[in-house]
Amino acid sequence: MSSWRSLLLRIGDKSPEYGVSTEFKDHIETCFGTLRRELDHSPTEILEFLLMCAEQLPHKIPLYGTLIGLINLENEDFVKLLVEKAHIKFQDALDSGNCDGVRILTRLLTVMMCSKVLQPSSLVAVFETFLSSAATTVDEEKGNPLWQPCADFYITCILSCLPWGGAELMEQIPEDIERVMVGVEAYLSIRRHTSDTGLSFFENGDENEKGLSDKDFLEDLWDRIQALSSNGWKVESVPRPHLSFEAQLVAGKSHEFGSISCPSIPSPPSVSYGVSIGIQKHEAELKYPQRIHRLNIFPSIKTEDLQPIDRFVMEEYLLDVLLFFNGSRKECASFMVGLPVSFRYEYLMAETIFSQLLMLPQPPFKPVYYTLVIIDLCKALPGAFPAVVAGGVRALFEKIADLDMECRTRLILWFSHHLSNFQFIWPWEEWAYVLDLPKWAPQRVFVQEVLEREVRLSYWDKVKQSIENAPGLEELLPPKGGPNFRFGAEDGKENIEQVLSGQLNNMVKGKTPVREIISWIDESVFPNNGLEVTLRVVAQTLLNIGSKSFTHLITVLERYGQVFAKICSDEDKQVMLIAEVSYFWKSSTQMTAIAIDRMMGYRLVSNLAIVRWVFSAENIEQFHTSDRPWEILRNAISKTHNRISDLRKEILSLKKNISSAEEAAKDAKAELDAAESKLTLVDGEPVLGENPVRVNRLKSHAEKAKEEVVSLQESLEAKEALLARAIDENEALFLLLYKSFSNVLTERLPEGARTLHELKPAQVDVMAVDPEEPSSMELDNENQPPENSQSNGGKKSGAYNVGEKEQWCITTLGYAKAFSRQYAAEIWPHVEKLDAAVLTEDAPPLFRSAVYSGLRRPINEA
Repeated sequence: MSSWRSLLLRIGDKSPEYGVSTEFKDHIETCFGTLRRELDHSPTEILEFLLMCAEQLPHKIPLYGTLIGLINLENEDFVKLLVEKAHIKFQDALDSGNCDGVRILTRLLTVMMCSKVLQPSSLVAVFETFLSSAATTVDEEKGNPLWQPCADFYITCILSCLPWGGAELMEQIPEDIERVMVGVEAYLSIRRHTSDTGLSFFENGDENEKGLSDKDFLEDLWDRIQALSSNGWKVESVPRPHLSFEAQLVAGKSHEFGSISCPSIPSPPSVSYGVSIGIQKHEAELKYPQRIHRLNIFPSIKTEDLQPIDRFVMEEYLLDVLLFFNGSRKECASFMVGLPVSFRYEYLMAETIFSQLLMLPQPPFKPVYYTLVIIDLCKALPGAFPAVVAGGVRALFEKIADLDMECRTRLILWFSHHLSNFQFIWPWEEWAYVLDLPKWAPQRVFVQEVLEREVRLSYWDKVKQSIENAPGLEELLPPKGGPNFRFGAEDGKENIEQVLSGQLNNMVKGKTPVREIISWIDESVFPNNGLEVTLRVVAQTLLNIGSKSFTHLITVLERYGQVFAKICSDEDKQVMLIAEVSYFWKSSTQMTAIAIDRMMGYRLVSNLAIVRWVFSAENIEQFHTSDRPWEILRNAISKTHNRISDLRKEILSLKKNISSAEEAAKDAKAELDAAESKLTLVDGEPVLGENPVRVNRLKSHAEKAKEEVVSLQESLEAKEALLARAIDENEALFLLLYKSFSNVLTERLPEGARTLHELKPAQVDVMAVDPEEPSSMELDNENQPPENSQSNGGKKSGAYNVGEKEQWCITTLGYAKAFSRQYAAEIWPHVEKLDAAVLTEDAPPLFRSAVYSGLRRPINEA
């Protein structure tokens, strides 16, 4: 990399490029000196790279803004071009709905205004365009209030820039910025308060009642900006390097930023009833998601000694680094620990990462990314961050009974993976008291599931060794042992099933063709022994042959899939087959899940059969004590969802290819027509004027191009037929899933229960942990237990206060909500049928409430 690129990239860092200096002023002068020399040789490359750095390292925007200001003093034309390019990028980001692009470029404009590169009036014009669009959007008559997330986003863009340039705006154009602030206040008075129903990390009683009094994100940000304004616009977390060059920058020419336009929002649905409104509202929330959901797990003393606005700025920095370094975890950790602030922020950093990892409906990136970043941060800050992470885990463990089921699953997966990178070291003796809790207590289930996942990531003896300080926890380890083969020889005596199993085993070893095995089953096994014995013998024997490894299992399913398909030709038989798989691998949840998942992949069992099996009696009884049935159900729904997503992507790609192929065919035809028009025939023979060989070649090319279009169109039709079938299958899947949820909950929910509080009355007082009592979460040594560690608010020795039946209901409702939320985009098109078939007035109110909450539907529709 050339030196000017390195200097731009590493400006503000402790890096070899800048020697020992850590002063922003020195860095800017060094970088400017090099860029000034290079501008004559590579102006285009510098312009592109400078804008790219500002967009992808937005926490350094004040440094890049000052740099642009200094260049502006010497080369106005270059900076004018840069402003024009930024304008094009800004409009493109608006048109394409690139929220991060719009937000960061608005910040860049603000900083360029501070460095006298941009006229303040141009920035205010951008703000006023945002304000106008936002106000129109939420207007009942002129706009479409369903798209309030878009309007809120524009207002957030305005407010989030003010820490970077509020002081300069107030100094230079106080009346204009005051007008903008009045406009924001007016907008806040007409918009609807947004509730976090369905998206909050913790279940606290009736979700639909809470959130009405709490401030939502935009109201909270407005309060922070108001506090900033009262504080004279002083922000500790935003560097202001332009002040060091103020005497020079004031001589620069300020450029105008052209006008921008916000894209129009969709019209309100023509039929104004619940489902069409819900679909459009869901689309708006997907396109303009709220970026920050705060997870307050540490006592306020750890994170709130910052000014209110500094917390917001730090969250912006941290989320920007996570955004732009997705895929480069080491660089991500390096930038996260080197942010341009003078105070420590480990607790805020941990809280922000946890909030992203547990964000609902899903995290912005794959959970493994956050896992790797946390690992790298622990290595980068070995004296501080591991203890902070441990404190976060303890704090979440204390509140695990209230943690959303989806968040709980993610926390288990993250924590087990995290420990696997640190020799599985954890002070388990702190949590040994969970053995005194009932088997359904959330803390006990959490420890059990973490240990089970650890065994998957290592091996049983290693995990047992890691809990030697709390040997009693061995009781929560998964069973040690391999497959549970029904037909092992006992006392030398063999029954008919063992004999048949042995014969099938010999046939497989002897590489007997599949069709001969099927004939043997049809002629000798099935007529004499019936379906149950036949299925048991075939499933157990083939699974046993494939039990040595994943590869063996997949090989058996590929080679002998036809045998399974022949015996299990309908859903009822497939349910029996899944039960056999579960029995064979009853000591290994992982292998059960993999085998069933692979069978679904090879279409040996359907997703409907899996749902039926999950809701069969043997599994229902462990809904609240094990993740086993839920993992298998998640896999089945996820596989169905992925199949539809893949088909949609393939159809989109085919449509693009058809468009290109049609263009190519049109060009080929035009070229052929032009060549043929030049041919003249004399007595039926072509004469010189156009080469007949070339004409034939063009004719062949045009025919091939036409054939390519036809071939692609046929492929498209086939894919669209597959998609239509997959969507029908999806509808059947969700109808069965929700009918199954409704049936089991109807049987078990207490008569008349309408809120979660009613399911756990004994816990109302016990759950009230004093938020000001820091010692249960405060931790400076990761291996020292907190002195008064509590279990769900009760002392270690206290019992868990929710009964088994109630806990079963709470857990099952939690999963019904989690599935509704995660697959909302796929469920909404089928909501009318769900309403008619399942979510009727006869359905349990708590079940309907859970589903509505997951879909973010107003509860008054229930």
